[in-house]
Amino acid sequence: MPDTAWVALTETGVAGRSWTRIDGIDLLRGLSIFFVLMNHVNMRLLLARVPYTKGLPPQLTSSLVWNGQYGVQIFFAVSGYLITSTSMRRWSFPDKVSAKEFYTLRFARIAPLMLLLLVVLLTLHIVGAQGYVVSQKVGGLWHAVLAALTFRINVLEATRGYLPGNWDILWSLSVEEMFYLFFPLAALLSKRTRFLVPVLLAFVIAGPFARAIAFNPNPVWREYSYMGGMDAIAMGCLTAIALGSTKLSKRWIAVCAALGSGLLIFILCFSIKANARGLGRNGLDMSVLAVGTCLVIATAAQSGWRSPRVLGPLLALGQLSYEIYLTHMFVVLGLFAVFVRAGKPMRGVPLLFAAVIVCAGVVGWILARLYAEPMNLWLRKRDSDGPTKLGVAVEEAS
Repeated sequence: MPDTAWVALTETGVAGRSWTRIDGIDLLRGLSIFFVLMNHVNMRLLLARVPYTKGLPPQLTSSLVWNGQYGVQIFFAVSGYLITSTSMRRWSFPDKVSAKEFYTLRFARIAPLMLLLLVVLLTLHIVGAQGYVVSQKVGGLWHAVLAALTFRINVLEATRGYLPGNWDILWSLSVEEMFYLFFPLAALLSKRTRFLVPVLLAFVIAGPFARAIAFNPNPVWREYSYMGGMDAIAMGCLTAIALGSTKLSKRWIAVCAALGSGLLIFILCFSIKANARGLGRNGLDMSVLAVGTCLVIATAAQSGWRSPRVLGPLLALGQLSYEIYLTHMFVVLGLFAVFVRAGKPMRGVPLLFAAVIVCAGVVGWILARLYAEPMNLWLRKRDSDGPTKLGVAVEEAS
């Protein structure tokens, strides 16, 4: 679930316009990665038959440890907004989008850490590390590597079965990057925004059908399908397009804030009631969540709201969301192994959750500072005609 975490401070044609981070968007990403981390720790505990949820209210349990898929949907909407808004700033959108530059920027941001991950996973498979070996049932190692490089991990898992956890997380990257593979081409072919909007709306409409039980009997494909995730990305794109030519009044900002927050709270905190009303069965819960996310994005983008210091840890998680997402399963598996060796103490469960969140954040920060960001900057500079051509990947004030 990558995004434009490090963007240019100046671009050709924007007269020194400053591109600053938006706290509300970083908080959304922080909330998303929090849900993913909680979900993956929860799954390990359940597989080990640790009854830690016994006696807890079902909705509390659902909201804390079963919102991982919702977290990914939030990521998708945020990603669509960020990519489209930066494209609008960088080029005369959509008719002047440079496909070459677009792909260069995506490669610089995505490829270094993803390729490093694949090298590590390949090595762990070869040495036979427990929990990292890709079975022949799903096609073996090279089938998995090919699927990862061609953004088909989701297809592989839906047709052959689940891969080890560190491979499985790449399903969302498959959905996201397949969308962006065709995004600049669709923009260029559309030439004008009014022609691009119907294309994006088609993805929005298709999303619930791809997730609905009635139209998709495969439970894995309902969660991992391309169309099932691309509707949120398209909603984020549409949000950026709408805000690009619109300045919301204070009243409408307040309306967006209230409605967006309400929809998020409803889906994330009252998911049992939402599913009881058929939203999950019909694939509409994800649609409602994406709409709520986009309304919050609109609020954050136009209000200038700044996060209070108490939310600093969540903000930091959001700013490192890509690095944390690609590497967090190493932390989950490592700390869970320690938990098991300690005898799976029930009192240690809260500590396990907290340790995973903190350690995943630290690992993500180290990788971002020492590897991902320097590589992003180097690739941008190497493939540009100067610092203003593709932009300078530098840290922005948060």
